[in-house]
Amino acid sequence: MAVKRLLSIPSLCRYGPSQIPHFRTLVVNRPRFSTSATSETFPSQSPNQFGSSSSSSSAWGEEERARGHESQSSKGTRHKAQYQDEQARVLHASLRHVTRLGWTEAAMIAGAREVGVSPSIVGSFHRKEAALVEFFMDECLQRLTDIIDSEEDLRNLIPSECIAKLVRTRLEMQAPYISKWPQALSIQAHPFNVPTSFKQRAMLVDEMWHAAGVESTDVDWYVKRTVLGGIYSTTEVYMLTDSSPDFRDTWAFLDARVKDAFDLKNTIQEAKYLAEAVGAGMGGSLQGFMKRAFQG
Repeated sequence: MAVKRLLSIPSLCRYGPSQIPHFRTLVVNRPRFSTSATSETFPSQSPNQFGSSSSSSSAWGEEERARGHESQSSKGTRHKAQYQDEQARVLHASLRHVTRLGWTEAAMIAGAREVGVSPSIVGSFHRKEAALVEFFMDECLQRLTDIIDSEEDLRNLIPSECIAKLVRTRLEMQAPYISKWPQALSIQAHPFNVPTSFKQRAMLVDEMWHAAGVESTDVDWYVKRTVLGGIYSTTEVYMLTDSSPDFRDTWAFLDARVKDAFDLKNTIQEAKYLAEAVGAGMGGSLQGFMKRAFQG
């Protein structure tokens, strides 16, 4: 049940890094309250009816205060959106410094300086290095979904071929950072970062299965998610030690795992691969968690 809850996270919208939309404040185009306007509208009013200036002033004041509050709220929303846009630009630029500085605060400071933003903005990221890794994961997911939407050839592939191609495409995005990827896995394994890490991987698995034409929601769906998660994780770990040209051995390993996965006799074994891969790539504590989950 623990695995079912973990891997049953629904796919979210195709998002790269999270952004707050710019809201427009709707302003009603109407004149302010005035006695002349009132007299023109109601010429037969008596002086007492017409001269209630205190209530008129009160209504005018309330309208002005409401309009001022609305204006301040709009400014606050725009400021927040602009600040988050700056954060996204810093994180995007920071990725260019990861190969040299790793998934570190130093890379983020270098990214901030590159885009002309004060390095102090790095302090606004509560989990600093984790924010950088998670930004990269989200960006890769967005790139993969764009590929899925734009490549007609994927629709002509049988499911096993489609899955193999998508896993390879996604892992190739990590190739430029391969020397620093063990550090990224270590960051993802931190207790504070595990929930987001599993959520991102579950979303990745969902996108791949949907692209392969698998839309079922029964128990078999959860098994398939677990199997594909195992394929992805084991191939990811294998890739870290692969010294063959262009990761040729990694892709051969991937093809073999996919072939085995589509043999129903190997489904349970493939599920166990997930626990082994998570333990190898993200820490022994997670390995214990996954083993307990499968036993339960």
